[in-house]
Amino acid sequence: MHQGASRADFVFFDPKSDDFHGVKMLLQNYLDNKQWDLSGFVDLILGQSTVGTVVKKEDDEDDGLFSVVTALNLGRYKDHKCIMEIREFLIEVCQDRNVIDDLRLLWTEQAHDVGLLVSQRVTNLPLQLLPLLYSALFYEVLLAAEDEPTEELRKALCFKSYLIVSKIYKHKNADYEKGESCQNEEFIIYIKPEDEIFHKLCLWSFCFPLHSEDVTTHEVSDYRLMGLVMAVEAHKISSFLEELHSLFVES
Repeated sequence: MHQGASRADFVFFDPKSDDFHGVKMLLQNYLDNKQWDLSGFVDLILGQSTVGTVVKKEDDEDDGLFSVVTALNLGRYKDHKCIMEIREFLIEVCQDRNVIDDLRLLWTEQAHDVGLLVSQRVTNLPLQLLPLLYSALFYEVLLAAEDEPTEELRKALCFKSYLIVSKIYKHKNADYEKGESCQNEEFIIYIKPEDEIFHKLCLWSFCFPLHSEDVTTHEVSDYRLMGLVMAVEAHKISSFLEELHSLFVES
């Protein structure tokens, strides 16, 4: 991608099997440095043809992937090894006693109403694409919930909440060891601007230290890379899209 590329240089595509290696590269640190069934996770993403988007260059469909975004029903895929490993990982790293029961609930009684919102991209993807990317995702969810051929598939897209696993920089002076819920924004640098909106709207959240290395600059030398997990109720998505649109779309 050339420097200063505009959103017109990119095209959205439905994920397909040829995208396997590109999606896997984008998600290689999704669970920190844990060894897990990432290949199986990528297969789930690529196998869900009605919901999900990959972004490529307009002039070369095979020029690598620049973004992937999708939502996977936790209940529908609960018996897949990769989903079980994500569940185990998040429960293990959650040290916040205030939200651990809520987290467990999402993976048990509420699982069939929860979408795991997966969104990863290269760092220099034009931010102006974000409103289009997320609007397309949630429109696909809405459409698929009405048009899928079986009742089971339609119900699998009727999400009541979304679970998001992301990353932030948190100031080293922040007291994350004592189970605070990561809500003190003066100590946070958001790597992805949409996460700040999700964080503000979320029902609950927690953060945890990461072990995978990340390139740091002087601006974040006093910060530590942390995992951020958020639960966002589906009825808040319209507010999320409005705020995201106002950030990057000129009036």
